[in-house]
Amino acid sequence: MTSEWDIERLDLGAYLRRIGHDGDVAATAQTLAVLHRAHVASIAFENLDIVLGRGIAVDLDSVQAKLVERGRGGYCYEHGVLFAAALERLGFGVERMLARIGGEDVERPRAKTHMALRVQAGGAPWLADVGFGSGLLLPMPFDVAGPHAQGGWTFELAATGAGSWAVRELRRGEWVTHYGFGEQRLHAADVVMASHFTATFARSPFVGKLVVARRDEDALQRLVGRTFTLERPDGSAEEREVADDELADMLRGVFAIPLDEDEVRRLTFAPRTAG
Repeated sequence: MTSEWDIERLDLGAYLRRIGHDGDVAATAQTLAVLHRAHVASIAFENLDIVLGRGIAVDLDSVQAKLVERGRGGYCYEHGVLFAAALERLGFGVERMLARIGGEDVERPRAKTHMALRVQAGGAPWLADVGFGSGLLLPMPFDVAGPHAQGGWTFELAATGAGSWAVRELRRGEWVTHYGFGEQRLHAADVVMASHFTATFARSPFVGKLVVARRDEDALQRLVGRTFTLERPDGSAEEREVADDELADMLRGVFAIPLDEDEVRRLTFAPRTAG
């Protein structure tokens, strides 16, 4: 028997080795938290294949070949497809969801271009999101209200209506909405369509420029085009432009993305801003 999401095709052992996890794999809330943190720490958020002109494939075979076997990172759909498959193989209940960046309560809502997961663990539902780049380090419970500290960062999962929620972060004393989502069922074909739009639409933030990110307990590091930003939980930030001769070292070192010399050359001469 095969599933809609092809989870039986995942090499679970290889995935666990990729994220450096050799501990308990029982389908508990604690295991979910450990796997979530390990995934975020091990696999970068990046859109380099779009910049390189290769495009993005979101079927499980392609995703695990890239993120697991080749040690690369990916963007939200790739992370979500991989993490969901691993969780389901371990016995967690998983619902895949499409989210709207900025939420629903804006004058001109954006398309639904982000993927997150609702996971059943320990008898309760959790929001798991390993693919936002500048988002969660750990899952957040749906049924425990209030702010949640994750390292030096603070997040909340706020109900915005019947069956709808928003993920918010406390930034410089104000709550900023990352995205909003509802309970509508998501199919594999929906992920293909959403990813195609995100990877090809001319005004997508991921088309035409590098976007790479990594967050840990006390720093958020981002490279957008050639602008590198290091932000801390207290709101302080450092920003600088990355020179051609340091781009490869930054991608390989800061973000742990393996690249060959041809990829480095092509990325060095890629456009620095969208459009």
